[in-house]
Amino acid sequence: MDIKSLKNAVDLLVKEKGIPEDVIYDALELALTSAYKKNYKSLSNVRVDINRQTGEIKVFSFKTVVDPESEIEIVVDETFDGEEIKEKVKFPFDERIHLTLEQARKIDPNIQLGETIEEEVTPKDFGRVAASTAKQVVIQKIREAERAVISEEYGDKQDEMLVGIVAMEDTSNYFIDFGRVQGILPKTEIIPGEEIKMGSNLKVYVTKVETTTKGTNIFLSRNHYGFVKRLFELEISEIQEGIILIHSVAREAGNRSKVAVFTENPNIDAVGSCIGERSTRINRISEELNGEKIDVILYDKDPAKFIENALSPAKNLKVIIPDPTKKEAIVIVDNKNLPLAIGKKGANARLAAKLTHYRIDIKTYEQAKEEGIEIPE
Repeated sequence: MDIKSLKNAVDLLVKEKGIPEDVIYDALELALTSAYKKNYKSLSNVRVDINRQTGEIKVFSFKTVVDPESEIEIVVDETFDGEEIKEKVKFPFDERIHLTLEQARKIDPNIQLGETIEEEVTPKDFGRVAASTAKQVVIQKIREAERAVISEEYGDKQDEMLVGIVAMEDTSNYFIDFGRVQGILPKTEIIPGEEIKMGSNLKVYVTKVETTTKGTNIFLSRNHYGFVKRLFELEISEIQEGIILIHSVAREAGNRSKVAVFTENPNIDAVGSCIGERSTRINRISEELNGEKIDVILYDKDPAKFIENALSPAKNLKVIIPDPTKKEAIVIVDNKNLPLAIGKKGANARLAAKLTHYRIDIKTYEQAKEEGIEIPE
């Protein structure tokens, strides 16, 4: 990398990656200073200067003007009670990094103690060292810039839905390509029973965005309840527009989801709008979820009514909430609706509890009478 190439590389970084010019040149000068010290066994009194207009590189050695007859105070010992014992010694003059005032004034008559005198010491073959070092710095800055762009672009994507291409897989994960970066979809986070095909477009839910010194890791899921919520927002325009609101979502991926919705507009049927004419809307969402069943529930501010709705498709329920602060409810159901209320392997009751955030205890009329529970009319 010659001087012209270096200047062009810096200009390209500034233009395409948006890195400030001074940041690049400061990093180059620091790296070249270290390279000079390492390759030419130099002391620390050197600096590298890069001309911002031409890209020309020069190395300067500098010496500090000191009084070799002066004394400095050093700590030579410490007493038992922590008091320091100090001693004045002669200044450690080193002609490799120091000049006397007399020597310095032969070069610059106006120089004072404590000031420095510089001398260019650029080696003839320094271009070789500079080229190798500059290349490393430029590559590093490109990587840093790309990481910063990715972090800025995806840093706020947590809990959002993205669409990417299934690029690779290993024993534990699928890797989803979003263009600038790949996301990680663990195989434990796919919908049970679904088949993921290489090269296909895939909708995924972002569970976590982790930015490290090595880059940005985007962790994905398709079995998270938030994925269902984002699909509803995507497919149902009234939700996008804020006419219908999602209150809560409960999900057992691959089996069933319950979504509670409501609207403040009395002319809108929130549940019907989500299901769509001939179930077209809900079917599109179910298809994306590999055939998962979805119950759309009407949210109600009355917790008893909300619990009753959440236990759908069971009907004719009596809901008793002894103490709302404890978030516990007793549901009385007839024998015909008992299997529907509980659901296969208890799924319906579990999902209703998750949806309403109530602990739900389901009993038959006979059980309620035996336990002395007063059943409301």
